[in-house]
Amino acid sequence: MCGVAGVLAGPRAEPADLDELKRMIAMLGHRGPDGYGFYRDERIGLAHARLSIVGLAGGFQPIHNEDRSLWISFNGEIFNHVELRRDLEARGHRFYTQTDTEVIVHGFEEYGPTVWSKLNGQFAVALWDTRRRDLWLVRDRLGILPLFYARQGDHLAFASEAKSLFGGGRIAPAFDPARLSQVFTHWSTAPHGSVFVGVESVPAATAIRFDANLVPHVDRYWQPDLSGDSSLANISLDEAADRLEEKLLDSIRLRLRADVPVGVYISGGLDSSVIAALARKLDTTHMHSFGVRFTDAGFDETPQQRLVAAHVGTEHHDILCGPQDIQAALPDVVWHGEAPLVRTAPAPLFLLSRLVRDSGIRVVLSGEGADEWLAGYDIFKEDKVRRFWARQPDSKARPKLLGRVHPFAAVNGQKDSPLWQAFFKRGMMDTDQPFYAHRTRWQNTAWSQRLLTADVQATADAAAFEAHVAAHLPDGWSRWSPLARTQWAEIATFMTPYLLASQGDRVAMANSIEVRYPFLDPEVDDLCAALPDRVKMLGLRDKLALRRVAARHLPAEIGHRPKRPYRAPMTSALFGAGAPAYVHDLLSPDALARYGLADATAVAALADKAHRQDGRMSGEREEMALVGVLTLQMLAHNVFDELPQRVRQQRDALERAEIHVLEDCLDTARSTAAA
Repeated sequence: MCGVAGVLAGPRAEPADLDELKRMIAMLGHRGPDGYGFYRDERIGLAHARLSIVGLAGGFQPIHNEDRSLWISFNGEIFNHVELRRDLEARGHRFYTQTDTEVIVHGFEEYGPTVWSKLNGQFAVALWDTRRRDLWLVRDRLGILPLFYARQGDHLAFASEAKSLFGGGRIAPAFDPARLSQVFTHWSTAPHGSVFVGVESVPAATAIRFDANLVPHVDRYWQPDLSGDSSLANISLDEAADRLEEKLLDSIRLRLRADVPVGVYISGGLDSSVIAALARKLDTTHMHSFGVRFTDAGFDETPQQRLVAAHVGTEHHDILCGPQDIQAALPDVVWHGEAPLVRTAPAPLFLLSRLVRDSGIRVVLSGEGADEWLAGYDIFKEDKVRRFWARQPDSKARPKLLGRVHPFAAVNGQKDSPLWQAFFKRGMMDTDQPFYAHRTRWQNTAWSQRLLTADVQATADAAAFEAHVAAHLPDGWSRWSPLARTQWAEIATFMTPYLLASQGDRVAMANSIEVRYPFLDPEVDDLCAALPDRVKMLGLRDKLALRRVAARHLPAEIGHRPKRPYRAPMTSALFGAGAPAYVHDLLSPDALARYGLADATAVAALADKAHRQDGRMSGEREEMALVGVLTLQMLAHNVFDELPQRVRQQRDALERAEIHVLEDCLDTARSTAAA
């Protein structure tokens, strides 16, 4: 994967100069350390930072079609590029590289905007049509890769990360209080936005065409359908497992395509273990696997990771992550993630991707997506129990089913307590609400907003967040089963904006590592969407079809394991006697007053409590609140204090790298005029 940046000028505006483009793309050097490419004409400047995965020689971008009427700066991988290229060549298209990128420009030339739905991949596209003066900004079906844009006067700037927009100097960083409050409720902003004023995100499965006057035209080119396929209504569990395994093998086969070695993540859980086992079935050459271990036994899965690695036959590498490791990694994680975090979970994954890089591997397969598409999370069980309880709200027996949810969260006695039941009873009767399952969690996280200033809290509008997400729900969504509705809400509000960003792309690309997700292949997802609920979840037994696949390839201990959510130590790693200096500095009254985002009195009270208790808080919402305000302060320090120095450093580093000016129409025109 790579870094994309550029500036589109309005019809009467001056185009961006090459130095601005260099400042922008320099901020994305971590995404593409193998060199930089540029294209400019009288309307647009395109820049690209390259991470070489496919077509190692001669693949510098921007890339063009035969007559140079289309130019692309592309981040991602098109896994079916071999098949698409074969078809396009048969239709007369002539290629000049071996890259998957070139398939997109010829595909657009042949099919127009319908090409987006033909791409099996993870991608963020900036495509410039010189004839129509149209700029297309496009993201893949599930928003695996980021793409941001911001309008400033008669210019539109766009980039893979917001820091690139700021680095160019045209867009000034400023926080959007309403979107900050969304993070402190929903873990991320609404899917179209960012925490910065005026910086928007291209939504997943969306192509935005900016015309010659910079007017956006939005096309949502794909919608899921989880209503189920009637022809599969009577499918047996074995048949469902057969189909799922077949689709996963096809998906992994495509994702093993690369001109560099491909490794696998092994967490010790079901999903990554299935991917590792099937990958080894397809690739019997030497394969590397990677995992995170924890010094805190409450988070550690070392025995399961090593069991899987030994069973499938990989050369396994792991890191041992303790409090000091999380402390050291967190500032880098926030810089690359560009958003406050209410969890420390991305930090160990940042360290894991560094281990992958240091091992000489550039691409890894990961198991994200299985829980969302095959109903593996406890939120789906909560939803089922609460709906069942709501039919007899006075029942004493039905709420006891909650004791079978969250097996790693608490002992059964605590989960039978009135407090536990009262937590899940809130809003229990509102079963027709579109975010029925999620509101309980959002309300719990929203407690953390009390650490923000009154002005920021005043902008909180949970209804507006829900309305925005609801406006983008697929056609026919209300007729889906409750499980299917909850699955898509989880994908739209958690997987895409948080999981694939903060715990996926950002921490991996910080170390120039590409992560590929076989469970997010279009054909795998379409099958999962078509399968009946009963082969995903029956009673409170989850991921039945996938567990049946696992039984064929993995030890029973792995296939039968209950879902263990990936977590990392939070306040216990950051507060108390071993707290790093930056915790005290960033949460000091002076630092809080400097940025004006958090309430000094509320922060001091909770931070003092955390220090006294050596970070061992009584509830996770207190931990999330402290991690959230700490990382918010970090982010403010990054963009308001450190950004100018980082821009200079990155710009200097770019001049020492390989630079390709693929075409500069402006310099050519000016040279001709001067002659």
